[in-house]
Amino acid sequence: MRGVFERLPRLACPVITIGGTNGKGSTAAMLESIYRAAGYRTGAYFSPHLVRYNERVRLAGEEVADDVLCEAFASVEEARGTVPLTYFEFGTLVAFLLFARARVDLAILEVGLGGRLDVVNIVDADVSVVVSVGTDHKDLLGPDRETIGREKAGIFRAGRPAIIGFDVSESVVQEARRIGAQARIGGQDFRYEDSGSGLRFTGTRGTLDLPYPALRGAYQLANASCALAATEALAALALTARDLREGLQAVRLAGRFQTLPDTGVRTVLDVAHNREAAQALARTLGEQRVPGRTLAVVGMLRDKPVAEVFEVLRDSIDTWFLATLDDPRGADAAFLDDALQSVGVVAEGLYDDPLGAYEAALGRAGPDDRVVVFGSFKTVGAILASRDDRRGGRGGGRVV
Repeated sequence: MRGVFERLPRLACPVITIGGTNGKGSTAAMLESIYRAAGYRTGAYFSPHLVRYNERVRLAGEEVADDVLCEAFASVEEARGTVPLTYFEFGTLVAFLLFARARVDLAILEVGLGGRLDVVNIVDADVSVVVSVGTDHKDLLGPDRETIGREKAGIFRAGRPAIIGFDVSESVVQEARRIGAQARIGGQDFRYEDSGSGLRFTGTRGTLDLPYPALRGAYQLANASCALAATEALAALALTARDLREGLQAVRLAGRFQTLPDTGVRTVLDVAHNREAAQALARTLGEQRVPGRTLAVVGMLRDKPVAEVFEVLRDSIDTWFLATLDDPRGADAAFLDDALQSVGVVAEGLYDDPLGAYEAALGRAGPDDRVVVFGSFKTVGAILASRDDRRGGRGGGRVV
């Protein structure tokens, strides 16, 4: 990939790269919102997308338009010559090209998988963040948290700030120190607390009382603190306390305990698909109780820890609707049902797709109930796509 990268216009701005098992997308979105509040022109690269590929590449907070994306893909196609590129390599180079052409003030890059060998790591970040370390993708990253942590720490650079979150393995700290990165460790060099009226953050410049981030759930306070620590470490772009406040209040990111309006019954979308994310979802469901029942619509990939996720959420869910995912890695509803029965729960119904399961759940829900859709980006994306279809939204509602 490097040979193709060097044939393209180069980024001439600071770069923040964010990795982690969970929370990296939320942290990236908060950074984007904070720097936009300060008036900087941002380029942000996310993965995966929920409905449209355009969600992956944002300039100044807006998804890049189809024609601009297509022209950039054509430019990368010409530059690569006979060099084979994977789907993710191609898309990442397109994002870098668009950011370079737009002369953004800051590029914010979300790691796709792992860190050391992820394609965004071709760029030497000015500040790197590892938000969390879980045990997702053991087949690719290693058998335990320590090994996986070392892979994620591969985005750190010698002599440059390395922000280390609150839920990481010791190997992340060890790797930062081994290479001579400027480690800033959550709980030691920066910390946070819930003040009862907002987020109280203490970092290298003292303590700030800030509003709760607009992304819901107590776990988002830890993500926000990692973002705030990164802003302290990036000296090249000045920020005020007002920028931080406005940015946290304005942040938006679909699929992170997102409540849908106008559904008749309260609907929450969450892309939780591993044990750690399920634990965060269970805590948030407990914090934000409803008078009635909680009905779950679930679709997952077969290679995820399905039974572990169900065990974590068993006591948070009253009724389960299981859906087959139409994906080469997708689990069918019968597979999910076996996993659910293994933790002592019987499903309400099995469905051919997430939309069918969701409509069934809405039909069974009362006015005091809520429906929670989770398990995969594809599951959440299917519900968002159906809303686009009804509204005649962009992309025709197709999950791509």
